[in-house]
Amino acid sequence: MFSLKKMHFFAIGALLTAMLLPAGSFAEESAAPPEEKPAGQPAAKKAANEPAEKPAAAQKSPAVVRVNGTPITQLDVERAVKVMLAQNKIDQPLPPELQKQAESAALEQLTAAELLYQEASKSKIPDLDKMIEQKVSQNRQKFKTEAELVEALSALEMTLPDLEEFTRKEIVLSTYIAEHFQTKASVSDEEVKKFYDDNLNTYFKKPESVKASHILVGTDEKATPEDRKKAKEKAEALLKRLQAGEEFAALAKDESTCPSATQGGNLGEFGREEMVPQFEEAAFKLKPGEMSGVVETKFGYHIIKVTGKQEAAAEKLESVKETIVEFLKKQKAQQELSSFIDKLKKEAKIEKVNM
Repeated sequence: MFSLKKMHFFAIGALLTAMLLPAGSFAEESAAPPEEKPAGQPAAKKAANEPAEKPAAAQKSPAVVRVNGTPITQLDVERAVKVMLAQNKIDQPLPPELQKQAESAALEQLTAAELLYQEASKSKIPDLDKMIEQKVSQNRQKFKTEAELVEALSALEMTLPDLEEFTRKEIVLSTYIAEHFQTKASVSDEEVKKFYDDNLNTYFKKPESVKASHILVGTDEKATPEDRKKAKEKAEALLKRLQAGEEFAALAKDESTCPSATQGGNLGEFGREEMVPQFEEAAFKLKPGEMSGVVETKFGYHIIKVTGKQEAAAEKLESVKETIVEFLKKQKAQQELSSFIDKLKKEAKIEKVNM
């Protein structure tokens, strides 16, 4: 079945993920920390859409790239790698060569995100400070205590002011992308039909499946030929009882050695290649209501009863049209955004330092 999960939207996925914290955790950026002033001078509040400064920790870290004069630091890169690996559930630390590749990819994404943020900062967002405050508050509520939040941030070498800064950037970037790319993408009926036809077998075919129950007389790997013979004889005796009229679920509860015995042997619905070959072959040959003979597998001896069957069938275009439209709109927006970032790169001054 077709799912939007199969497509990661570059704008808010690969691009922003590297620069922003994940939406489920800290998906945040921005609200710059107050600038330190000499004693006696109050810290000036940053204008809502003014590009944010680097967090204090990042300011102390050496710059690896300057994007139109704005530094991307080694700490920025390392933090982005940590976030990306955590999101993809990849164990850390990486081997040195893979770490180098990950840092290179992160730097590329950070550079693109910084260019886009600089452009997005030219557009004013009403009530941005209030939006930042609300988003930070939402993230605080995900933790039982302030100490837990601080500890989670520390794992990414971040502070609360850093969280506010990342929140600012996330809101500015996501708003800009939504207004300039996502909402402008349109998809025709012809494009929807073509996508459906081109991907019919990949996304829109419901595979053949069966619903079945079974009774298992199990054997283990250490079973001797004599043990297997006794197990088979028991299964054959159970089959005779079923053929004589005993109720399948009740007998499964009493006699089956499979954990499914507690559900009367019910295995639910399954498709091809989900069971061992001998079991699959026997189950898919049966019609609903039919029962197999004794089937031997590496697990022992089974008696299978099929309770339902779904033939392979294609989903109707109308039932998936809305999902396809959403997918294609995001795909178009992604392509437009990628082209726009390429344009920004050509016009930008990008200087590599300390590489």
